[in-house]
This record gives sequence, structure tokens and C-alpha cells, in this order.
Amino acid sequence: MCLGIPMTVLEAGDFSALCERKGEVRRISLALVGPQKPGSRVLVHVDNAVRILDQAEADAIDRAIDGLEAAMTGQSFDHLFADLIDREPELPEHLRG
Repeated sequence: MCLGIPMTVLEAGDFSALCERKGEVRRISLALVGPQKPGSRVLVHVDNAVRILDQAEADAIDRAIDGLEAAMTGQSFDHLFADLIDREPELPEHLRG
């Protein structure tokens, strides 16, 4: 399984950025997304920013990752998926009839 994680740009040049998530700081390539300003949120996979995120999407991904960690350690996780509780699954727009 491949997993991208949201990170926040702390400092950036044209081709790389120093990014942070929950205290972990890493040097990330910006080759696929272009230069970013400090404070920007990016989806990172194998130390490469693959997509720019808005704050709401970054927060949703963070909650999902936290929920997976909670489930794996036997902790409560329903509150991290509040937007999915009590609703039917939905097909993506392109698959709807």
C-alpha cells in the first residue's frame, strides 16, 4: 500500500523544501509541484511533493491517518471519521449512472 502524507512547507527553494508534520522535519522535492510558499500544504510520497492540498483536505487526510493508527492500536477512532458515520457510501461522480 502506498501512503501519501500531508506536510507543511517551512522553508522552500525552487526545487526543494523543508517540510514538517507532527514534529518530523524532512527535505522534500518540489519537482512535481513547483515552488511553494511557507505555510503551503503538500501531499508527500517518498520524499516528493506530489500534489498541493488545501487546509480542509490536509486535515481530512491527517484524521484518516490518525484513525488508522488508532484502529491498529485498539483505540477509539470513530470521532476521526465523523464525516463518514451515519451515511451510505457514495460512488465517485464519474461512476454514477
